[in-house]
Amino acid sequence: MKKIILSTVIMLLSTTIAFSCDICGGGAGSYYVGLLPQFNKKLIGLRYQYNQLYTNLDVQGNKTPLSNKEKYQTIDLWGAWNIGTKWRVMAVVPYSFIEKYTLGTDQTSKKQGISDITLTGYYNLFQSSQNNVNQSIWVGAGVKLPSGEYNNPEMVNNTSNIFQLGTGSTDFMTQVIYDINIDAWGMNTTVNYKINTNNKDDYKYGNKLTANMAIYRKFDIGTKGRIMPNIGLLYEHQQQNTTIGYRVDQTGGNIVQGSYGIEASFNKIAIGINMQHPIAQNIASNRVELNSKVMTHISYAF
Repeated sequence: MKKIILSTVIMLLSTTIAFSCDICGGGAGSYYVGLLPQFNKKLIGLRYQYNQLYTNLDVQGNKTPLSNKEKYQTIDLWGAWNIGTKWRVMAVVPYSFIEKYTLGTDQTSKKQGISDITLTGYYNLFQSSQNNVNQSIWVGAGVKLPSGEYNNPEMVNNTSNIFQLGTGSTDFMTQVIYDINIDAWGMNTTVNYKINTNNKDDYKYGNKLTANMAIYRKFDIGTKGRIMPNIGLLYEHQQQNTTIGYRVDQTGGNIVQGSYGIEASFNKIAIGINMQHPIAQNIASNRVELNSKVMTHISYAF
C-alpha cells in the first residue's frame, strides 16, 4: 500500500501573522503553510499571500477619518528537505509589500523588503498504516530570525505597532502535527506555540497560540495526478505586547477563521489556493479588523 503523508505547518507565519501583525496577518510573519504536497526527498516552491485589515478603529470598532486601511502582500520562497524517514527541515524566506492608507487624509505610506526568515525542524514521532488507515504525528521546533526591518518610531502609544516588515526579535516556535486518512478522506490537525523575545528597542510582541483543523478528500486523476479539496477552522490567540516590561494597550486578541481551498498535483508539480474568512474576532480591543486572506502556491518536488 502506498503511504500518503500530508502535513500542515504553522510558521511563522505566517503564514504571516505577528503583531506586526502576528494576530492579523501583517508583514512580520504568518506561519500557516497549509497542506503540504507529497514529496520523497526535497521540495522547493513559491507562495503568494494577500490580506487586508483596518486599524485605528474607534472604541466601538467603527471606521473614522483617523482609521487606516492596510494591505499586506508577501511572496515566500520556501523549501523542505526530508532527512531519512524521520526528520524534515523547512525554511521560509519572505519578501513583503505593505501599504497603509489613512481614510481621512488620502495619505498612503508604503514599505517593501525582506521579512523575517523562519527555519523549522520536524521529527516523525509516530507513523502507522494498516487497514487503509494511515496516521502520522510530527513534532517540530523552529526559530524566526530578525531579518526584516523594524522601525521603532512606528510604535505609537495605544496602537498595535503593525506597520512593520519585521519584529526585530529572534523568536521560537514549537509544533505538533497529527494527520489521519481513511481511504480517500483525511483530517489534519496542527497546534503551534510561538515564544517571542524583546527586540533591541525592548519591545516584545505577545506570544501566540495557533490551532487549526482541516478535513480533505483525495481524488486521483490517472496514475500521477491528484486533486484535494479541503475545509477547516483556524484559531489564534495572542497575548498583549509589552514595551520596557509594561503591557501595551490595544494589542493582542483572538480570532476564529474558516478556511477552504484546493490542492492539485501532477507528477512532481503541485499548486494550491486557500482562502481564510474571519468568523469571530476581537483584536487589539476591537481597534483592528481583519478581512479575508488568500494564499496560493506552486512547488516542485525532487
